[in-house]
Formats: sequence, C-alpha cells, structure tokens
Amino acid sequence: MSNDTFFYPQKMGRIILLGMEEVIGQGGVNAVLRLAGHEEWIGNYPRASMERTFPFSSVSTLHQSLEQVYGPRGGRGLALRTGRACFKYGLKEYGSMMGITEMAFRLLPLSTKLHTGARTFADLFNRHTDQKVRLEETETQILWHIERCPLCWERRETEPVCHLAVGVLQEALYWLSGGKVFNVEETACIAKGDPACTIVIDRIPLS
Repeated sequence: MSNDTFFYPQKMGRIILLGMEEVIGQGGVNAVLRLAGHEEWIGNYPRASMERTFPFSSVSTLHQSLEQVYGPRGGRGLALRTGRACFKYGLKEYGSMMGITEMAFRLLPLSTKLHTGARTFADLFNRHTDQKVRLEETETQILWHIERCPLCWERRETEPVCHLAVGVLQEALYWLSGGKVFNVEETACIAKGDPACTIVIDRIPLS
C-alpha cells in the first residue's frame, strides 16, 4: 500500500502472528488473515528480521479483523491474550538486548524494576520501530502514552481498542514482578479522537 509511511520491523509482525496463533490456533489466524486481506502470510509469516517493512495499517487491520471474526467482546479478550503471548515471544527476541533478562536486573527492588523496565521497553519501541511512546510517572502510576500507534492506525471508534498493547504490558508486569497482577487500563485512544493512546499502570500490584 503506497500510503504507508510507518512500520514495525518484520520481526514484530511475526511476533504478533505467533502470539495470535497460540491463542486462536492456525485455523483462526488463517481466517483473520483472509479477512484482513493478507493471504500471503498464511503459512508464511514474516521473517524474524529487523527490517522496518511491516506496515502500521497491517497491524491495525489484523487487530480489527480479530474483532470482526470473533465479535467485539470476544475479539477484545483474544487481543488481550494475544498481547500476553506476544510478550513471551518478544522476550525471546529482544530480552537480552534490553538487559532485562540479566540476573542483576532480576534482583532489583520491584519499584526500580518497574521504572527501569518501563523506560527500557519504551526505548525499544522508540528506537527500533516507528511507534512513538512517551512515559509519564507519578508516585502511584506509570502512564504509557503511545503518540503514534499502530494498533488503532486509521480507526475511528467510540472506545479504546488497543487491547493487544494492554495485554503485552500486563504480561510484562507479571513477568517483571515474579507473578504479581497489576491493574492496566487504556483510558484514552487516538481512535476515539484523543491526542494519544494512554495506558495507565498502577504501581501497586492487586495481588
């Protein structure tokens, strides 16, 4: 598509499809890819390369097609679960590069891990993709502002739709904290006219 100007690396496109396959199976992914107009990826996922050639429009269409195949509610739940699965694949691909799999990092106090982990994670997107993330921190919350977002790219909706990003952050926090659950909620979304997609993370775990 000639109007595409912003991209993820091929590797991140592959991670999204692998995460989706883990949640809905190969048949489910094939149905989503057909609806999204990406039959070329059926049984032929993008390569694990750092080339930025996986368009934001494709990320958004995949997300939207998931909702169309499984219904808005079902699609939302599956996008969250896909995001959680994506974190595992992403950790395998990017973990050592980010330094978060090192023992020294694992031994830091939780508050330091949250602060450092959020910055490192934002830096990954800002440096290696065309997604733009800005962090804001208060004593009780971390605000993850996606100022250029592939998940809702060119969508117009009445409520926040970047469920996959919420799932990735939920799983990242679960992993960082050694199994604690945090409240993670998207409160603003470019798709509904907000200036950025804002995901609010409570610093104190629920459990």
